[in-house]
Amino acid sequence: MGKYTIRVATGSSLWAGSANWVQLWLVGEHGEADLGKLPPPLPGRNTKWEIDVPLHLGRLLLVKLRKRKLLLDSDWFCKWITVQGPGTQDEALFPCYRWVQDDGIICLPEGTARTVSDDPQNLFKRQREQEVEDRKKVYRWGSWKAGLILPIAGSTREDLPRDERFLENKNLDFTFSLAKELKDLAIKGTLDFATCVKSLEDFKKVFPSGKTPLAVRVSDCWKDDALFGYQFLNGANPVLLRRSKSLPARLLLPPGMEDLHTQLEKELQAGSLFEADFSLLDGVKPNVIIFKQQYVTAPLVMLKLQPDGRLLPMVIQLQPPQQGHPPPLLFLPSDPPMAWLLAKIWVRSSDFQLHQLQSHLLRGHLVAEVISVATMRSLPSLHPIYKLLIPHFHYTMEINTLARSNLVSEFGIFDLVVSTGRGGHVEILQRATACLTYRSFCPPDDLADRGLLDVKSSLYGQDALRLWGIISRYVNGMVGLFYKSDEAVKHDPELQAWCREVTEVGLQGAQDRGFPLCLESQAQLCHFVTMCIFACTGQHASTHLGQLDWYSWVPNGPCTMRKPPPTCKDVTEQDIVDSLPSLQQARMQKTFINFLGRQQPAMVSLGQHTEEYFSGLGPQAVLKQFREELTAMDKDIEVRNAHLDLPYEYLQPSKVENSVTI
Repeated sequence: MGKYTIRVATGSSLWAGSANWVQLWLVGEHGEADLGKLPPPLPGRNTKWEIDVPLHLGRLLLVKLRKRKLLLDSDWFCKWITVQGPGTQDEALFPCYRWVQDDGIICLPEGTARTVSDDPQNLFKRQREQEVEDRKKVYRWGSWKAGLILPIAGSTREDLPRDERFLENKNLDFTFSLAKELKDLAIKGTLDFATCVKSLEDFKKVFPSGKTPLAVRVSDCWKDDALFGYQFLNGANPVLLRRSKSLPARLLLPPGMEDLHTQLEKELQAGSLFEADFSLLDGVKPNVIIFKQQYVTAPLVMLKLQPDGRLLPMVIQLQPPQQGHPPPLLFLPSDPPMAWLLAKIWVRSSDFQLHQLQSHLLRGHLVAEVISVATMRSLPSLHPIYKLLIPHFHYTMEINTLARSNLVSEFGIFDLVVSTGRGGHVEILQRATACLTYRSFCPPDDLADRGLLDVKSSLYGQDALRLWGIISRYVNGMVGLFYKSDEAVKHDPELQAWCREVTEVGLQGAQDRGFPLCLESQAQLCHFVTMCIFACTGQHASTHLGQLDWYSWVPNGPCTMRKPPPTCKDVTEQDIVDSLPSLQQARMQKTFINFLGRQQPAMVSLGQHTEEYFSGLGPQAVLKQFREELTAMDKDIEVRNAHLDLPYEYLQPSKVENSVTI
């Protein structure tokens, strides 16, 4: 009995408010009070009421709310509700951060995270079971292509749950930015059909006006062996390179190359021999664009790490050997300059394919979607792991749905301009899916497996390890607040159901590749959750943020090749120009790299989300420490980069987005 002060916060987006009245109930340990109808909520407003309640409610457990439909039904985005009861100093927080739709009743538990065992009186049992059951009806697994991990059901944004769609600011930016790029493409691209590229300099016609400083550097130095090697360490796709443990079986050295063999063996013994093997592309059917055959190769590059940290190519084999055919031609730095340059261009085009499909789309986007859908289907909003992960799923389902319907769909961008379009891209994704391993998503394991832990010139490796460590300490801090023993982890049925949903369902039986099927200790839980957060943040950032830098100058990362790979070393500049994309293809590549790679206006940096899902001082202290460590890393990278010839920024925390949104 007494006076309760209730505050209700509505989202600030244009349509967050509602024309409908709202009804609230307070649910406590000893009873439930109907607060009656409250006026329609206005966008961006925190509304306050003081209401006398004639009942003794005791400790508050839930706030129930319902939007009362009148003549019109308009959705309402509720951020949170706080309640201060009689005789209490502190407000109780009831997080929401979702759309209230139709006229069903929504239950918001108080923000203290609880596992099943934290509710000995089963006060929340029915609510959390009902919430998961309701979500499973909304968040359904779909299917896209056989042999791939599962997406959310739905082929358009209207098919998605309302909570997963872009808000107005994001939707307007995405739509109008894309329309502007397409308009420029339509105007300038029409003229490109009649324009032939006569020299490499002609590609400056499609070099974007908003180019980055690094993109300018690439356009000036792209022919240099040092920059070619550097990209395997710190470019757009830094996850392919590995230290050689032996000379690759596919590398056939014909008679007369004994000196090369000796050099390779010497570097191998010294531990300075590295390789980049594109065998995943072997046999992929290339695209046909406007009735013209395109071409794909599966190169092997052997590189040596110099004492000064530079990674220099030693030999390039453009195709694997085939039985009954002569050994494939090997290209060396001592070859005629145009032949060596063309071989490197073929490697860069192959890297473009694997980067966009395997490293960026599959590992950066689709895996994050699996984690997000599995979480929504398995964990109630009361669960500490749900609260920990939910800020890292913002907009992921819609951006992936848009990618499937526009980028890699039939007649999508890949079909129109990329050499692996029209089915080849799907085959690559299927092959790459079969290679997904748990260790490859965890930088300490991945870098160890690839022999890069001690490579100081791998700035990606240094930053990935540090960022992983910061996320790991954050996760350990949060998990330690709610799980006091390994037994508590083992006997959490919701947690185990979530783990199975990720590995067995979403990832389609990935336990054979090291992903856990159950979680049996605090350490195993922390490692898995750290992987989930890193996958949704750093993993994506490291393969997304470099696109403008490395692909704006089209010859450094051509989306397609229009001539077959060379069979001799008598190569001219015209041979290179004829092999590279046409001006129209190059402009289309520039258009979409510019659109997808631009800085997002509503970008939220890692750890800087404003949503408060946790109540209590413990989680707030852990989050504060997390943010302080991210800030320290950010400053250290700025200091380091100020002294570098080529600064590496893709894992700088202020530039790493808190979720996959583009």
